[in-house]
Amino acid sequence: MPTQARDRLLKTAEELFYAEGIQAVGVERLLVVSGVGRASFYRHFAGKDALVAAVLKRRGQHWLAWLETAVEGHGGGPLAVFDALADSAQRGAFHGCAFINAMAETADTHSEVYQLARAHKRRIAGYVEGLIKAAGHPRPEALAAEFVLLMDGATVTAMHERTGAPALRARSIAERLLA
Repeated sequence: MPTQARDRLLKTAEELFYAEGIQAVGVERLLVVSGVGRASFYRHFAGKDALVAAVLKRRGQHWLAWLETAVEGHGGGPLAVFDALADSAQRGAFHGCAFINAMAETADTHSEVYQLARAHKRRIAGYVEGLIKAAGHPRPEALAAEFVLLMDGATVTAMHERTGAPALRARSIAERLLA
């Protein structure tokens, strides 16, 4: 059963890693901001890498649940993923995709962090494929791969444009792919 200290560490790490980057945030800072002691940290996690992995697992579950709800809120069709991304990019605390960011910070493609990020991207592709298939479009697997490419590109572009406009441009391209 998770403890309050573990939950505080996960919440604090998720916020700081997303806002500032995994490499930029050290264990000392996590301990100070979370108010958790060093002994408690090591009781729950073998080290920072284990904490990063736990954060990504948690973030992946929360993000996919958010995406599913947001897509439903935008009508449930495959193009709604772009509307959801546009909404997300409008938030003041938007820093792109935590999983793209994690991959960019991880040199070792065999590391657990990199593999968790890849697995998350596969889950998103599977979800998008399901939306495309349910809408009756041919080639759902190929279209899902193209949609995810557009989603990732829109997310990265939104980081520097600071608006949801890239997701809406990607939606327009995706609409042509479905035609």
